[in-house]
Amino acid sequence: MTTNPIHTNRRDFLKTSILSGAAAIATPWILSGSRGSEITSVADPRRSQVAFTHGKDRAQLAFEGLQSFRKGIAAAIGTKRVIIKPNNVAIDNPLAASHAENLEGILEFLKSIGKANVAIAESAANGPTLDGFSNYGYDRLAGKYGASLLDLDREGFEMVHCFDEMDFHPHPCRMSKVLLDPGNFIISAAKFKTHDRVVATLSLKNIVVGAPIKDEGFRWGPGARAGAKNDKPVTHGSGFRGINYNLYALAPRLHPHLSVIDGYQGMEGEGPVSGTPVPHGVCVVSQDWLAADRVAIELMGIDFADVGYLNYCGQTGMGETDLRKIEILGSELKDHIRPYKLASNINEQLIWKRKAAKT
Repeated sequence: MTTNPIHTNRRDFLKTSILSGAAAIATPWILSGSRGSEITSVADPRRSQVAFTHGKDRAQLAFEGLQSFRKGIAAAIGTKRVIIKPNNVAIDNPLAASHAENLEGILEFLKSIGKANVAIAESAANGPTLDGFSNYGYDRLAGKYGASLLDLDREGFEMVHCFDEMDFHPHPCRMSKVLLDPGNFIISAAKFKTHDRVVATLSLKNIVVGAPIKDEGFRWGPGARAGAKNDKPVTHGSGFRGINYNLYALAPRLHPHLSVIDGYQGMEGEGPVSGTPVPHGVCVVSQDWLAADRVAIELMGIDFADVGYLNYCGQTGMGETDLRKIEILGSELKDHIRPYKLASNINEQLIWKRKAAKT
């Protein structure tokens, strides 16, 4: 089912920057005088809903999608600290990282509902997290919105165990306390990207694989500190079966409370780092992270049956994966599907669908 979207223009978006928190809370959606003074959310909390926006303003796409769930998000956050988790798999590759404009749309929305206790937090995969934040302009956003910047590698950890398909044993993995803390409200600021191990990486994977921490001084290549360890490979389970199972098994504790998936410019081919850009101009938002990932998969023209970990999550009731049961708040998806080229090893990735050979 598709519901007509409620749109705001760029002037309306910028107007929220000068509104006080009290005024923003009192008015569910503040618009310019020519558009009306107040419009309430169209979201129905009784079913899985996904807001779908498209256009030419990246920040506005996120902001507008979030508006559909304004009351529900404000209630869900309550007094919790808000953690915005971008995707910084690399600290020096803008195409592979969450764009600052997408984060700005999220921060502007949070400001409009009076939520000020906000942090942008990450454990980057290939080097110092704060270097990546600086490279991508997150420090500017933090200054503008009064948000803090957290390197999850320095914020403590809890030991969790992951499956390894090589020996069928559990292996310890240090996971971020910040992302595991039930007192935090986790927003996954993910991107549309294909992946060389699990077909596609979206809002769930951004949280699960961002949670394992690394030692200070760890980086891939020159400049690494001798002996510094990175626990992220542990979640990959030594193979295509292992990583799909671990993403599924860790999801109950490491899923986002809110998904904002930026498809303004996606990545296809050899993702999550070495792919090529896809101009798409879309954004997906939902409080049902699995429904959000399902809709993003559809927009990427990917067969959902090929994405192992999301199928596992759907089969065990972690969210909605049946498009017939997801209400789309926005335009028809079919008009905006852009088939993404998959990684060259896609046939190897699909081994998760086949029975293991007998020994």
